[in-house]
Amino acid sequence: MYYRRKIILSLLQVFDNELEKIQLQKLLFLFTRFQKDKKTYDFVPYKFGCYSFQANADLSTLKKYGIVSETTKSWKKENEVNYLTELTKEDKKTISDFRIIYANKTSDDLINLTYKRYPYFAINSTVAKDYLTEEDFNNLDNYRSFDDEITLFTIGYQGITLEAYLNKLIKNNIKVLCDVRKNALSMKYGFSKSQLKNACNGVGIEYIHIPEVGIDSEQRQELKTQNDYDALFEEYKNLNLKKSIDSQTEILNLLKKNRRIALTCFEADICQCHRKHLSEAITNLKGFKYTLEHL
Repeated sequence: MYYRRKIILSLLQVFDNELEKIQLQKLLFLFTRFQKDKKTYDFVPYKFGCYSFQANADLSTLKKYGIVSETTKSWKKENEVNYLTELTKEDKKTISDFRIIYANKTSDDLINLTYKRYPYFAINSTVAKDYLTEEDFNNLDNYRSFDDEITLFTIGYQGITLEAYLNKLIKNNIKVLCDVRKNALSMKYGFSKSQLKNACNGVGIEYIHIPEVGIDSEQRQELKTQNDYDALFEEYKNLNLKKSIDSQTEILNLLKKNRRIALTCFEADICQCHRKHLSEAITNLKGFKYTLEHL
């Protein structure tokens, strides 16, 4: 079992094996604030504050195997395994302390606490006005990006979580994500088409798939050196890009309309991704007079 799932189960365990869904998300978030290095889960500012898509997916998997059960409001641990004993000394102490610190905290209490301590995660909340003073609510603008310069961004998702990826989009005030993969499928959680679209919509970003500007996966199978990539991209520029002017123009029109959009594909290294050459082709279209930035 993944270690991160043992964290979830240990939290449920110390709180008498059951927590409301909002409580569990908020306690997981607060737990990660104690982690000095890599965090067990990343979070995004969502409809009710801090939220981890990965944690929710893990709970769904645990439910599939009968380890937890679900009601409309809560998650419940169903087995007798003591997962707390399987944690590191530091994590075991933190979760044991949480049982004392947050013993009587309701979902409302935890929403209120996290909104005040970590206001960035309240910026997309639909209930923030109910929990914050007028001053604190107005101060949320300090944590929002209002950058408005028309900019074409590109971003890869290799090596980062869905939540870290979404936070990059949010902090750059990106309005539309253009998925430029030929086939929008991924073995990495959160980055297949329907998952990514739902996640983007949840944080106020429009998702559009434009497969016409992608590269067939078969063409990417034997890429071992930068020279291999460069040869592929020469072919891409000479064939694909010359045939996809209409799609490139569609992207430029999306940019003009929405001001800040991003092209996305897998590779972290821009030199090993076709989005570099696609974005450069778009900058050469008539009417492009904006900024190009690779995240």
